[in-house]
Amino acid sequence: MAEAADFQGTSASPARRWLRRTGALLAGAPLLAGLLQLPAATPADAAGQESPQVASSAGSVSVAVDSLSPSAPSEGDTVTVSGTVTNNGKQTVTGAHVDLQVGPPLETRSAIDTLAKKSDDLQGPSSEKVGGKYTEKFTALTPGVAEPFSISVPADKLDLGDDGVYQLAVALSGKTSAQPWEQVLGIQRTFLPWQREETGTRTKTTFLWPLISSAHMAAETGSNEQQTPVFRDDELAEEIAPGGRLDQMVSLGKGLDVTWVVDPDLLASVDAMTGSYQVRSPDGSTTPGKNQEVAKHWLAELQQAVTGEEVTALPFGDPDLASLAHNGTNVTGSLNHLKEATDAADETVDTILHVKPSTDFVWPVDGAVDPSIVKVATSAGADKVITRSDSLQDNLSYTPSAARPIGGGTTAVVADSRMSTAFQGDLTKASASTLAVQRFLAQSLTLGLQTGKQRSVVVAPQRMPSVSQAQAMAEALAALQGGNWSESQDLTAAAKAKPDPAANTKVPPASAYPSSLRKQELPRAAFEQIARTQSKLDKFKVILTRQSRVVTPFGRAMNREMSTSWRGRGVAAVGYRDGIESYLNGLIDGVKLIQKSETKLSGRSAMIPVTVQNNLVQGVEHLKLRLTSKNPTRLKIGGDAYEEQPVTVNGGHAQSVKFTTSANANGQAEVVAQLYTEDGQRYGAPVTFDVRVTEVTPTVMLVIGGGVLLLVLAGFRMYTQRKRAAAREAAEDDTAEADDETDGPQSQADAQQNPETSGARLEQETEAGSRADGPEQPSDPAPDTAAESADPSGTGERVDR
Repeated sequence: MAEAADFQGTSASPARRWLRRTGALLAGAPLLAGLLQLPAATPADAAGQESPQVASSAGSVSVAVDSLSPSAPSEGDTVTVSGTVTNNGKQTVTGAHVDLQVGPPLETRSAIDTLAKKSDDLQGPSSEKVGGKYTEKFTALTPGVAEPFSISVPADKLDLGDDGVYQLAVALSGKTSAQPWEQVLGIQRTFLPWQREETGTRTKTTFLWPLISSAHMAAETGSNEQQTPVFRDDELAEEIAPGGRLDQMVSLGKGLDVTWVVDPDLLASVDAMTGSYQVRSPDGSTTPGKNQEVAKHWLAELQQAVTGEEVTALPFGDPDLASLAHNGTNVTGSLNHLKEATDAADETVDTILHVKPSTDFVWPVDGAVDPSIVKVATSAGADKVITRSDSLQDNLSYTPSAARPIGGGTTAVVADSRMSTAFQGDLTKASASTLAVQRFLAQSLTLGLQTGKQRSVVVAPQRMPSVSQAQAMAEALAALQGGNWSESQDLTAAAKAKPDPAANTKVPPASAYPSSLRKQELPRAAFEQIARTQSKLDKFKVILTRQSRVVTPFGRAMNREMSTSWRGRGVAAVGYRDGIESYLNGLIDGVKLIQKSETKLSGRSAMIPVTVQNNLVQGVEHLKLRLTSKNPTRLKIGGDAYEEQPVTVNGGHAQSVKFTTSANANGQAEVVAQLYTEDGQRYGAPVTFDVRVTEVTPTVMLVIGGGVLLLVLAGFRMYTQRKRAAAREAAEDDTAEADDETDGPQSQADAQQNPETSGARLEQETEAGSRADGPEQPSDPAPDTAAESADPSGTGERVDR
């Protein structure tokens, strides 16, 4: 790890002054010791204390430095220190006063760390009181009551020497009834960066400004044409609302020289809120979202803030590279999701922010890397890895520049760990925030004074700073950019800076990866579930007529399943993945076969219908329905054991498919209906039903055959009768013609002589006449006689029609 060396070119004047003061104290030590041995012991001796300034009630008063302005003074400035003192003891403090104390310069970065750990320790490093009128007195400090203070002192009265970082202490001294002598009861140390004038070699500082959130959108969308998005909760609206975390990140970052590091998923989610959207309630129901104007305002502010600034886009959803490297690479398809997330980043940012982002960078959690993480990080096309100096450590007495080659054409951009972690923790109290700002500035100045050579430094803070952390970051960055020792630089330029040849370029082994981070990783089971969901999606999409309505939202949802934001939220991560898979299962089940009850067949062949139901809003195609007989010797389908037919069903409709069957024997046969995709993959659950075959029996055949025979005989008899009748009619016509030719008394005589013959003929004529007078039947044969004459009948002619 980089350790700062002594200041280069620092004079000994402040050190000599500090040594003189210390020597004076040491010279008086024997006298003090003699006094302590007098019979009349002092209260300090009675209390068993080593020093009269440190009593048993030391630390009973807390001192909070709420502001220090300016944060990095120069010549001619007036330093104002404000805060509060609070009596935490049980006794009133009398004769209390607040003093400023200035200690010797801190020449190394590790010395700053040490002082920060002992910032309120009365046994910490000593310093010299400024004294004079630069103090604030209190008549009494009542227990439990906080009293404000504010002290302003010209910078030249602080007795500061050369440029550097000095410890500035605010001490509360006073008396109590139990210990009625003056003593230091509370102290708070902070850092005072001192740069009198602009330095000739400024440190180039790159500050990453992250716009990242957790996953808020579900894979579910509305069935309308606009595909109304559904949000898991309304927390994103709270973050972008005025005063929210992301609102503060945008408003504070505006005007600062930073590199915006953006998760495209955040932009896509806020952009989805600008229109109609739904919010899921804890009970599972959804209600219309109402924060469209908030989303529009936030995006407009962000677009204005990033104009002219560098924007770096992380892969969509900010995937957890370490989890993927350690637990996901052996799961099929996991790296494909990373590639898809990287491809989606550029288009998303360009479309929403109207800026062309850099997609060459990846950012593992806390900048911790090992060979597998670097390999995964660059597998999607990125060639620059943002790491951190507590991972890629240097054994140097100074801090080298951030960029360094680590092999394979990959550049590690090593962020400074001290400056990057300066704003972690609870900074809601003004005193904690002020201390963080001063510590950050102190580290920056000390780093710049190490070698006198210009270097490039990168600061990569936590991914999702709180509001108080963001405010402290902005305050520190504004002071840094207004100081005399640093200048801003974007991330791309930092990555291109000339590497320090002495810097470490060896990536640490997997064994060096922090166990605390490994415990928070997504498990292998998470990537297996993602792979299972992807497999289901692949089978489902091939049947859709509008694949993008399903593929895109589910693809983005699976990117979110791999998000870094799930670290430390294992239960929530499982719930999110289960919800995605469950919703996809519901869509797949929307295309299914309708259950069938037992079917009966009476005969040797019949048609069996099978119905496919499509409950989706879009049509399905490229499906085949196969009907299979489990007993083809008894029941065949399509002349074989099974038959397949193509299926196309419009959205919200059902389609019946009919199959031809043939039975060979009586009995029951089991039939299975199954949908398949065109590539032969099963789709959905099969439907099994029984077909009961009732074959035609011999008795029934005899009955049917007898009936047919009777019909044939009846028809033959009718035909014969009609043929005979026609012959008789023809014979009668011939006889009538013969009678007309004789036309004399002979006929009458014959009739008189043969009355029986005459009667028989009369009977025939009567019968024929009655048949001619009746209605003609449709089945009667057409008359084969000539048409009747229209002339009057002759004398004695009979009219028989």
